[in-house]
Amino acid sequence: MKKIILFVLCLLTGLMFINAGLNKFFNYMPMPKDMPAEMVKVGQAYMTIGWLMPLVGAAEVIGGLLLIIPVTRALGAVVLTPVLTGILLSNISMSPSALPVSLALTAVVIWVIIDNREKYLPMIRK
Repeated sequence: MKKIILFVLCLLTGLMFINAGLNKFFNYMPMPKDMPAEMVKVGQAYMTIGWLMPLVGAAEVIGGLLLIIPVTRALGAVVLTPVLTGILLSNISMSPSALPVSLALTAVVIWVIIDNREKYLPMIRK
């Protein structure tokens, strides 16, 4: 039962990251009207750096795909951790209303990391 729940949560989380990453390439989702002005300014500043948003979008798409596939789930969590850290920090500082969604995504990725901890141990052992 635990594996089924984890698979469903990873599927939903992965699809959310894939959608967000593809939006960075194709801009098919409109910007929310209630987005804080500070967050809009930061987003516009990120857009001036031509390579940054495609890099984040690629990391989100690749990490989301890896998170969905059970064999590559541990790698997907590692790929998504820096992106998720940025999402959390920006939501904490500029848009606390979006914090519940980012905390839920973080909880899924932390569960994946804990569930696959034996795969990470060789990286830190001598």
